[in-house]
Amino acid sequence: MRILHTADWHFGRQLEGRDRREEQAAFVDELCRIAEEKQIDLVLIAGDVYDSVNPPAWAEELFYDALERLSAGGRRGVVVIAGNHDQPERVRAAAPLATKQGIVLLGLPKEAPLLSGKEASTEKVRVIAGGPSWLEMSVPGVDHHAVILALPYPSEARLKELLSDTFSQEQLQLAFSERIQALLAELSVHFRDDTVNLVTSHLFVMGGRESDSERPIQIGGALTVSPSAFPEKAHYVALGHLHRLQKLGEKPLIRYSGSPLGYSFSEAGQSKAVVIVEAVPGEAVQEEIVYLRSGRPLARWKATEGIAQVEKWLEEGRDAGAWIDLELHVSDVIDPAEFQRLRKLSDDFIKIQRVVVREEETDQEREQKRQGLGELSPDQLFRRFYERRRGAQPDDQLVTLFQRLLSETGEEEGRK
Repeated sequence: MRILHTADWHFGRQLEGRDRREEQAAFVDELCRIAEEKQIDLVLIAGDVYDSVNPPAWAEELFYDALERLSAGGRRGVVVIAGNHDQPERVRAAAPLATKQGIVLLGLPKEAPLLSGKEASTEKVRVIAGGPSWLEMSVPGVDHHAVILALPYPSEARLKELLSDTFSQEQLQLAFSERIQALLAELSVHFRDDTVNLVTSHLFVMGGRESDSERPIQIGGALTVSPSAFPEKAHYVALGHLHRLQKLGEKPLIRYSGSPLGYSFSEAGQSKAVVIVEAVPGEAVQEEIVYLRSGRPLARWKATEGIAQVEKWLEEGRDAGAWIDLELHVSDVIDPAEFQRLRKLSDDFIKIQRVVVREEETDQEREQKRQGLGELSPDQLFRRFYERRRGAQPDDQLVTLFQRLLSETGEEEGRK
């Protein structure tokens, strides 16, 4: 059985006010193409399909379009769980219709999937057994079934558990992790030697590396889960929540697929991907990382030589097609008109942060500099002014133009 793992789509999310719907739609196209080319039998979507509990209508339309295309008319299994950004009831609302196409939608922990009816065709994906947070799925053309422990975002409220205020930080962490471990151990009795055994959840697992674009789900570490909480009989554990592609365990194989797009500049330089695993009962899984091309990359620029350096980078085509977070180092404030000109140099600038870098001077040095300005020629004063405003020396042609204007001004004053 060939399984594709993806998560954290965050449909509806923007980047500093920039709309990402075109990139998100391009991701869906690429994902569906990968599913076809790699002959995927089952897709696991591990939560946070939306960015908020009340997503825009276009985001819902895109999500349902993705499900319909991925299911391939009911020939490919699709399992979706809700994440901490999702409204559980919204995610599972279409479950009665989705089940007929082999799509399982689960919103809350301990929620049971709808089973395929006896009249369901063997030419389509069927959910042949299941209960709270688990299901057994049959996929056409695959000799063995998949047993999936599917645990949507298990907050304390959703699990109806409260941790004692008297617990230490370590005890709080162990209490939640041990509860998750006990729940998964109880559910793993459904794993069999003749099935592909999978776990999918939306959790913060100890050792995972975060970025700035995730909404925290742990309370000082209280909702952190140990990698040892996952049953050893699982072939693969497909996680959502952390936006960086990363592996947290080998036996079982535990992975975050990461988000398909970068949603904050803390993710600059990260490669986005989906994970494909091939699993056969009684054998070790084979994994493949397929890197995505549909989303625009994020880049951070640190221009320590002023605006001229930024212009040079743009002329060179540096990070072409990327959204850019620019940190501009200047020796003084920038003229507002010059700053507006900088913004218009590229539509790719998401943020421009000005960092004024000044050398520490003594009172005596400042007085000497003030007196020294009176000894400078107009050309030298112009060069100094230009450098402070632009962060670079003016070229000779510009200095010549300044001299001409200065001369014409002097002649005009003389005629008066």
